[in-house]
Amino acid sequence: MVTFTTVFVILFFIFILQTVWLFITELAGKDLDLIMVVKFLLFSMPRIIPLVLPLSVLLASIMTFGSFSENYELAAIKSSGISLQRCFRTLIVFITLLSIVAFMFANSVIPYAEYKFISFRRNIAQVKPALAIAEGQFNTVGIYNIKVNKKSGEKGNLLSDVTIHKKSIMGDGNKTVIKAKTGELISNEASNLLQLVLKDGYYYEDVIPKKYEDRDKMPFVKSAFKKDIINIDLSKLNTPTVEETKETNTKGMLDVTELRYTIDSLTKNKATELKSFTENISQKTATSLISTPITANDTLEKRKIINSKDPLAMFTIDEKASIYKNALANTQSTVLSIEGTLSDLKMKQKNINAHEFVIYEKFVIAFACFLMFFIGAPLGAIIRKGGIGLPIVFAVLIFITFHFINTFGKRVSQEDGLTPFVGAWMSSFILTPLAILLTYRAINDIGIINLDRITEPFQKLFKKIFPSKN
Repeated sequence: MVTFTTVFVILFFIFILQTVWLFITELAGKDLDLIMVVKFLLFSMPRIIPLVLPLSVLLASIMTFGSFSENYELAAIKSSGISLQRCFRTLIVFITLLSIVAFMFANSVIPYAEYKFISFRRNIAQVKPALAIAEGQFNTVGIYNIKVNKKSGEKGNLLSDVTIHKKSIMGDGNKTVIKAKTGELISNEASNLLQLVLKDGYYYEDVIPKKYEDRDKMPFVKSAFKKDIINIDLSKLNTPTVEETKETNTKGMLDVTELRYTIDSLTKNKATELKSFTENISQKTATSLISTPITANDTLEKRKIINSKDPLAMFTIDEKASIYKNALANTQSTVLSIEGTLSDLKMKQKNINAHEFVIYEKFVIAFACFLMFFIGAPLGAIIRKGGIGLPIVFAVLIFITFHFINTFGKRVSQEDGLTPFVGAWMSSFILTPLAILLTYRAINDIGIINLDRITEPFQKLFKKIFPSKN
């Protein structure tokens, strides 16, 4: 228990540092107080548990049983008539309880923390508007680059010597520069708008002359103002990246019951759209592709001929060309409609797969604790090495393999290459035989491989090349 707790705390601290490194751009240079930083880390901590917990079980198991085996404690236990299976019993009970707690944590705590984490990142500038702008440097806020020399006031919302570069809508640089002596930030937690009230300033805007030779003169327009208000959209400030939005969205904030309800709604929505599209296409293709109207001069006999085996026989060349043109246009329109709908249905299926994967992932976290124990404990008994040397190497290699396979299965299943069940459980399916093999060999005192037989030829060759002087 002591070893497991120690390993868990150390790994947890390492992963927390990784989280700080990933979001350093959101924490640095914004005058965040200690409470804000603690909240930020507190909301990000639960998402680390699925990585830290299985790795802690694996490393603690290898270190503990490796130390027992290295100090011949396992040999003493076996010589007294106690089998390795019996040694595992108490630990299996502990791992079972740990797995149940892990599932409950993944099903309740992580979704809530995910919601609070994303909300905190989105509202960080709304809670304290001055956090959006740091002193002495340009800060990108929406389409504005804002620099202030000094902030004052109780909330740091009073600004002095404000310089603003407004980005061009065309994306060809900054065409507008705004300078003001003072400014004030005004915000409301219920709104996504941040008001910047500027006083005693000037607008400078570049003008592009129609004549090319006049552009070298770099003309601009200057205008003064006593008071000006700029509304800044905060909805995109401190928001997750596009990739993070795909990964989290709302599914990371739901428990199993809510996920199943959401999946049912998404599936029904997809089925309804597919049925509606099928009916529309059927009605569209059921109509005649020949849209050339029959004139008043056409006789009943000609109408009968048109419906015969050769419907175009009685039409002129121009009429046939018109018919072919209309048919081609209708066909292309139908194909584009089908492709667009298929693309939309594919995206809906990916969304369904992502929600299903999250459900299975919650169970995988619990099973991973079991799996890592039955890999780590037998492996430690076989390699007979405790401490933090060789066990860490084995633990890292095994866990990287587990995590890589799990990530690969997640990506493929979300792209509809595999079912979400197979994608989520792929890593467990692949490593379970390894756990069974190691447990069997540890119980029967069979090593993984005889290293002496492999190294002995190299040792002989080394002695021949470099003979001992004695």
